[in-house]
Amino acid sequence: MRTGKRAVLVGPNKPLEIWEAPVDPPTGAEVLVAVEMAGVCGTDHHFYLGEVAMPGPMVLGHEGIGRVVECGPDVTTDSAGTPITEGDRVYWVPLKPCHRCHACTILEDTSLCPHQSPGRFRDPLLTPFATYTEYSLLPGGMTFFKVPEDTPSEAVIAFGCAMPTVLHAMERLGQIRFGDKVLVQGAGPVGLAATLVAGLSGAGEVVVIGAPASRLEMAKRLGATSTIDLDVHNTSEQRVAAAQEIMGGGADIVIEAAGKLPAFGEGTELVARGGRYLIVGLWSAPGTTELEPRKINNDNVRIIGSALSRPRHIYKTIQMAQQYHTRFPLTDVVSHRFGLEDAQSAIDAVGRQEPIKAVIQPGLEA
Repeated sequence: MRTGKRAVLVGPNKPLEIWEAPVDPPTGAEVLVAVEMAGVCGTDHHFYLGEVAMPGPMVLGHEGIGRVVECGPDVTTDSAGTPITEGDRVYWVPLKPCHRCHACTILEDTSLCPHQSPGRFRDPLLTPFATYTEYSLLPGGMTFFKVPEDTPSEAVIAFGCAMPTVLHAMERLGQIRFGDKVLVQGAGPVGLAATLVAGLSGAGEVVVIGAPASRLEMAKRLGATSTIDLDVHNTSEQRVAAAQEIMGGGADIVIEAAGKLPAFGEGTELVARGGRYLIVGLWSAPGTTELEPRKINNDNVRIIGSALSRPRHIYKTIQMAQQYHTRFPLTDVVSHRFGLEDAQSAIDAVGRQEPIKAVIQPGLEA
């Protein structure tokens, strides 16, 4: 019987524990994957802090690249119909829509499915499909896609779940018109993904507000035309003034990717008349904030919320990595690597915002 280790969050603010348990062979439409890289997402840190509810011990990680160990008898292709076999590299975000609810069938928007993360809260001793593990068992119906051999794993995992999330958000935003001024709040993986996509979509200016300096430098390498350092412009008034000076007024499009509640009010000040404000990063930031509805009304501002992604956005993330990893430094976005046994250090580093992108590589020596 094969066994595997996994990093388990037993409770908020408690150190991750490494548990080992049997790994069941795949049956039916299941696929067993040996994890090569697990992205460390800011949401994992929010779970660790207890800012997102968890009903019990859980295996962290929802961004995965790995090699197929074994396919169940009903599996011959990935979710796009590409033939799949043992040894192939695959990419997955462990969301599994139910396809039997109003969101899935009537709205035809699986990102709104309330039942799509059943495995996140299963007993960690069972075979999970989270990613802070040596092995993940992908259940039938979970989306996964083959990664072309000419595409580095780092280029696919560079933004983790952020790139599918941003691609979904950009669809909801609508077209970025040629020459539009775009302001991105935040220089973490979501903000960097938005920077890359905005530039490729024809934006004339892409201004990024964030920190630390290493992330802002990466933003420039990914297409930002200007950056505003939070460590230098450390008040909202300073940031608003700096952004308005760079853009000659407000931004046609503001993208909230900071994940911090105060960013919302600041962002509404930066939207130009007739502009759009896209909210992407506040998934794990509960609370309320003041808003002047008159500005939204009188300036014809549109506010668009967007969460998670759909299967096609996971597929398009691979396509983007394949097409652009030689033009942009996508592999360099992965700045920190940790072994599975050192998963707690990875969580702590992300909490301090030290990495551009951190990954956990099972088997990597600490």
